[in-house]
Amino acid sequence: MSFQVGDKVVYPNQGVGTIENISTRPFGAASEQFYLLRFGCSMTVMVPLANAAHVGLRRVTQQREISRVLSHLAEGWRPMNQDWKVRFKENSEKMQSGDLLHAAEVFRELVQLHLEKPLSFREKKMMERARHMLVSEISIARGIPEIHAERLMARALEKGGLRLPAIQ
Repeated sequence: MSFQVGDKVVYPNQGVGTIENISTRPFGAASEQFYLLRFGCSMTVMVPLANAAHVGLRRVTQQREISRVLSHLAEGWRPMNQDWKVRFKENSEKMQSGDLLHAAEVFRELVQLHLEKPLSFREKKMMERARHMLVSEISIARGIPEIHAERLMARALEKGGLRLPAIQ
């Protein structure tokens, strides 16, 4: 899978970025091509073209998949692992996969847990990162402002008896 300058792509655990440049850099005796990704105004990441698939760089999710993600958020309460270490490890692996449906699973589970008891600092950060990934990708895929994407998520969660937490 190759990308062009200006393409919106998803980098696992970071969210949607824009390919700002494709450059060739010396790497030992050879040279290697890199994508330069920009996230927001300040963060950039260089990804070797040869490793793009391996690190999980992918195109923004299609519109029909967004509907599936929102339906997943609407499923509501589910049993979860009560051991926070196991739960955190499982959720970290899901977030690192870069799959939007996995991010939705993590988000829904942490929202549920947040309604039951205060989250640990690490789980709170993970919930915020999952929220950001969902909002940014829904916004880009549907061509709507992020505030509207948040409203879609809030409505989906409400269908399942959950409430979108306020941003801390």
